[in-house]
Amino acid sequence: MQSSFNTVGIVGTGAMGRGIAQIAAQAGCQVRLFDTQPDAVARAQQELASQWERLRDKGRMEAPEAEACKQRLSAATTLQELAGCELVVEAIVERLDAKQALFAQLEDIVGPDAVLASNTSSLSITAIAARLKQPQRLAGYHFFNPVPLMKVVEVVAGLRTDPAVCARLADLARRMGHTPVQAQDTPGFIVNHAGRGYGTEALRLVSEGVTDFATVDRILRDQVGFKLGPFELMDLTALDVSHPVMESVYRQYYDEPRYRPSVITAQRLAGGLLGRKSGEGFYRYADGKAQVPPEPPVPQVGELPPVWVSTRAARRAELYQLLKDLGARIETGQSPSAQALTLVAPLGFDVTTVAVVERLDPARTVGIDLLVEDAATRRRVLATNPATRADMRDAAHALFARDGKAVSVIRDSAGFVTQRVVATIVNIASDICQQRICTPADLETAVTLGLGYPLGPLAMGNRWGPANVLEVLFNMQTVYGDPRYRPSPWLRRRGAIGLSLLQEEH
Repeated sequence: MQSSFNTVGIVGTGAMGRGIAQIAAQAGCQVRLFDTQPDAVARAQQELASQWERLRDKGRMEAPEAEACKQRLSAATTLQELAGCELVVEAIVERLDAKQALFAQLEDIVGPDAVLASNTSSLSITAIAARLKQPQRLAGYHFFNPVPLMKVVEVVAGLRTDPAVCARLADLARRMGHTPVQAQDTPGFIVNHAGRGYGTEALRLVSEGVTDFATVDRILRDQVGFKLGPFELMDLTALDVSHPVMESVYRQYYDEPRYRPSVITAQRLAGGLLGRKSGEGFYRYADGKAQVPPEPPVPQVGELPPVWVSTRAARRAELYQLLKDLGARIETGQSPSAQALTLVAPLGFDVTTVAVVERLDPARTVGIDLLVEDAATRRRVLATNPATRADMRDAAHALFARDGKAVSVIRDSAGFVTQRVVATIVNIASDICQQRICTPADLETAVTLGLGYPLGPLAMGNRWGPANVLEVLFNMQTVYGDPRYRPSPWLRRRGAIGLSLLQEEH
């Protein structure tokens, strides 16, 4: 089987079809565009020509190359005109019956060695190919929007896909300037599967009344380094896109608790609060800019109480040094005095549980999240329990804001915000590796390029310690009794023996 594709057919001229056509033409392929609406093809040609002219005007493309790209693009008025294509990529409506019918037609039109590819984001490649006479020649070729800027493509093998087909598609992706990642045919493939941990766990935090949308976004941007918080991201992608993906992955995995969607997004979708494109989502938008509620001011406290730190606190030595740097009066006795603010820093447990287990006065106990070292963050997160006195809450807030670093105070939650979201992301990624959906390396590449995370999920686990992530999951499972926090066996084994999450199993 030959290795390159010189003539590529694109069926469907929406945003995805146009994007794939653009990078294919730029890679030197002759591209034939087909759509059931003839005027849609003409519009796509005009938009692509304008795009190449803009790239030329900005100096990103030479004038002769821009003109050559236009010449490589042609319209097909019928499917029959795709007969000479060596590859046909489908980018039509996300319906199994429509895709099956299209490929059944194409199979009788194109040559016996032609490759067929679907840009589906959520449907089974095996199911799409099931009615073909040669299912081995069909594979998934999942690009991300906007295609020219999102430099990753998932190459997905169905149960009967010829490995050589995937190899050819990967070669073409590299020729088009994209990074291919190889995925098995499972719900959500790599990116939409791995992405379940970010938004769904953030939604659970808000649904439990732990804090609000804006605070979750601030915490995950400032503590972990995400470019967009989960609610900013859902407003950008729009709930009519993101909520159906949540439901699809959940249902296709037979209601696996880890992927359970939220009534919050279902309700907002029903109410038309889709995000930026509707002018309102988790935020209201004025002139395209989110109207973000202001942060609560730092409390004014006359005299701060002395501070006592739990002997079981995470990063205890670092916490002591931080308190010294902030000028706190530190108690070092075996137990706190009657006046002391008591600090705990649990991994996975809630402040209430720690106060009860350690026999601390809950009225004076406040928690701080130290999964991520303080020096690496732009925000500190404190948590109160139901009995925490207002003066102790305000004293803790004022103390930890002394050096100007932002402070968020949330209600009690096992795992805080960062611990819960990071542990869920790492756990789902580990389960992807457990199922051998892809290699750890391809997982990291797909997530960093496809989702824009500051680190790949496995690198995240390594950065803050597989053992720490496991402790968070085990303790949250203890508190909640919820199978969604059940650690992946793949993660559990590596955390138990100190093995890097990026190391492949042989």
